[in-house]
Amino acid sequence: MKRIVIFASGSGSNAENLIRFFENSQTASVVQVLTNNPQAKVLDRAKKLNVSALSFNRVAISKTEDVLNILKASKPDLIVLAGYLWKFPDNILNAFPNKVINVHPALLPNYGGKGMYGMHVHNAVVANKETQTGITIHYVNEHYDEGAIIFQATCEVDPTDTADDVAAKIHTLEMEHFPKVVEKLLHT
Repeated sequence: MKRIVIFASGSGSNAENLIRFFENSQTASVVQVLTNNPQAKVLDRAKKLNVSALSFNRVAISKTEDVLNILKASKPDLIVLAGYLWKFPDNILNAFPNKVINVHPALLPNYGGKGMYGMHVHNAVVANKETQTGITIHYVNEHYDEGAIIFQATCEVDPTDTADDVAAKIHTLEMEHFPKVVEKLLHT
């Protein structure tokens, strides 16, 4: 059975979607959720779905090997960043090469980089009068949003769309595609 560990920082809707997608799978399961935010709703979602969930601070992930050691004990086949906002540390990337992926709420390389997440991205898309946006699932490397692209899905941006409208469209794409891409990656 393939093992998935999810990192999230917020509400955890993508994490919950992944947990539910794999909960009856014969080939993979989400074994742990880790968050840098002790108040994150993802902790409650994981608990309700009987998945181990832990929070950590910046020292545990970037100054010590505490989070790395938790990951080594969990033996993940894939580490999935689902709304995780901190830069991922090199020591974990080196320990799990080509096993860390992220979903980004735009069509990279556009609207990527430090500070470009969530509503910041959607506001920029609307402000720049884009006619199309989407999601990018990519490998994580040492630079924000610069890892190799695995998958992209697009949606139209209507001239009357607000940033909230764009966010809803992106959320729909994430819910539809993210679990399927994770599943496919686990089978390659």
